Amino acid sequence: MLKKKILAASLVALLNGAYTANAEVSADEASKLKKELTPLGAERAGNKDGSIPPWDGGITATVPGPKMGDIPTALFQNEKPIAQISAKNMAQFADKLSEGVQAMMKKYPESFRVDVYQTHRTAAVPSWIADNTYKNAVRCKTKDGGLSLEGCYGGIPFPIPKSGVEAIWNHQLRIEPESKDFVFKNYAGSSDGSRALASSNKTNHQHPYYYKGGSAEKWDGDYRLIRMYQTDPPFKAGESLVIRDNVEMDKARQAWQYLVGQRRVRRAPTVAYDTPDFVTSGAVYFDEVMGFMGAVDRFQWKILGKKELYVPYNNNAFMGTKTDEAFVKYHLNPDKVRWELHRVWIVEATVAPGKRHAVAKRRFYLDEDTWISVLADGYDAEGKLWRTTQVLPFVDPAIPAVVMLPEIVYNLQANTFGVVAMLNDETYVAKPPKPDSWFTGDALGAEGTR
Repeated sequence: MLKKKILAASLVALLNGAYTANAEVSADEASKLKKELTPLGAERAGNKDGSIPPWDGGITATVPGPKMGDIPTALFQNEKPIAQISAKNMAQFADKLSEGVQAMMKKYPESFRVDVYQTHRTAAVPSWIADNTYKNAVRCKTKDGGLSLEGCYGGIPFPIPKSGVEAIWNHQLRIEPESKDFVFKNYAGSSDGSRALASSNKTNHQHPYYYKGGSAEKWDGDYRLIRMYQTDPPFKAGESLVIRDNVEMDKARQAWQYLVGQRRVRRAPTVAYDTPDFVTSGAVYFDEVMGFMGAVDRFQWKILGKKELYVPYNNNAFMGTKTDEAFVKYHLNPDKVRWELHRVWIVEATVAPGKRHAVAKRRFYLDEDTWISVLADGYDAEGKLWRTTQVLPFVDPAIPAVVMLPEIVYNLQANTFGVVAMLNDETYVAKPPKPDSWFTGDALGAEGTR
């Protein structure tokens, strides 16, 4: 009997720690979003020493100077680093560096460093998204043990999160434009320090969750629609992929692939989780794209707290850098990457009982102002740090908001890396939404067989 009671108590604790369902907040607590918290749930106030300033609404005006499509590339161009952190002095900054960043400094002591700039809280929140986020705080719920959502629309679903799974849903449903067209390249880095083009792609990302004319009642749960067409290298040219992500676990990911050699469209159920991403030549797992992308069911999620960390931020200038100047051996060029001090939520994911995933434990660092996973660390089955991800957020005045692309995943054990969605020398433009039917296997097949 005692063993049964202990087992039952352990099960309840496990479920509470992994997923807290139906955890919308009270109207009184939600009112904090109009007072001490920003509309998305961050602390409005700065930190004690002023190195993190108060939030003042972010960048909402046009940014002058050169652009790469919608991206202004001269943001803060005259600023200089206020600190440079490398293997030589990392000990004095260790409390503000993630484990993955410290590992990069130790692995590449002569080349990898973090250039710290003045912190700017540039994340703007359109008023209609602020309104929806406030509504979500009191109406948005998890269900199916945290694996699905209901009652959410058009804003951060859980601006005052009560569980780790709610926090990672915030990342998945972070602010995005209704629709965007862009061209990007993926690169794979080898253990000798060289890099090769994995693929070049034309793509459209559409976000029905952020359609301005929508509502929680009308929305069908699809929050991300992707259609991409590979143009390079030649042996991949013409291959196409469609992905539809949904907040209902039973249809969390639907995917179709068009193969030129077969001249047919096939379902692609393996385009998910820890399947190596063929668009990056297998250098990255599919759910490592965008920091984390896809279904949440293979992990138990836990909030470890909030912390001040140096993270990549406001990297508009990086987007204007020529590709060859954006890299050095083994990693991105530290001269071109901007880091700032920001508060982040730390969310830990461990493989759930009865599930499997190549990365046994993951730690995500979610920027409090945007909910973007700006850094992520992955650990192997023995608990050793294996992979570390760096994401480059930038200001997109067309929304206006801070969004993210690209991300780079470093395999610390193999001494390799994969870069996903490199925008340098390419284009990135917000466009009116396409019909949802454009993001289907039938549409892919019709286009491919012309």
